[in-house]
Amino acid sequence: MKSPLVSTTLFHLGPAPITGAVVTTWAIMAVLTLGAFILTRRLSLAPSRTQSALELIVDTLDAQIRDTMQAEPTPYRAFIGTLFAFIFVANWSTLVPGVEPPTAHLETDAALALLVFLAVIRFGLRAGGIGGYLGTFASPNPIMIPLNFIESITRSFSLLVRLFGNVMSGVFVVGIVLSLAGLFVPIPLMALDLLTGAVQAYIFAILAMVFIAGAIREAEPEKELPSQRTPP
Repeated sequence: MKSPLVSTTLFHLGPAPITGAVVTTWAIMAVLTLGAFILTRRLSLAPSRTQSALELIVDTLDAQIRDTMQAEPTPYRAFIGTLFAFIFVANWSTLVPGVEPPTAHLETDAALALLVFLAVIRFGLRAGGIGGYLGTFASPNPIMIPLNFIESITRSFSLLVRLFGNVMSGVFVVGIVLSLAGLFVPIPLMALDLLTGAVQAYIFAILAMVFIAGAIREAEPEKELPSQRTPP
């Protein structure tokens, strides 16, 4: 069996090798973009069943953001929702014969972890400005600056390792059992692999929310309590 760390190059785009994981990623992005356009182009005040289902999904996402981040979900809905949808579809792309989920490859998971790392910086800067965000690395004292900086990198790296390890191991185990036991025996394992893929998408999105919420709370200037205000 081919090593899960090896990506097969399908063709070259200039000097850049294009692997199967990249092509699958492009296909998933196209499907999600086209699907979002088709499903949202005829929204109305009298929702259809499809629109009602979509609104329920958005409401559920908003409730999860409020519970996890303790913040208004509007600024974060698009990023968190897209992140979850892509990972969920990518993990379940294994249902398509001959398709290997792109999340079973390091390059895809590294790109997703990098997006979360950059999102933490972006939302942290928006919450507290440059001074407020950079000041979070000096908490609780300036001696912690190197350690806090390393922590911001390692927790993003942990996202990469967690997603890659769980998805790749599922694909690898199902492939081994399939090669040894035939077609129908691995079906329970495949069902478990799909469940694991959905759970991993959820966990990845939750951790992204936690990291972003931490950056926002630390970067925001402390709000004055009513009892602390000086009376006129």
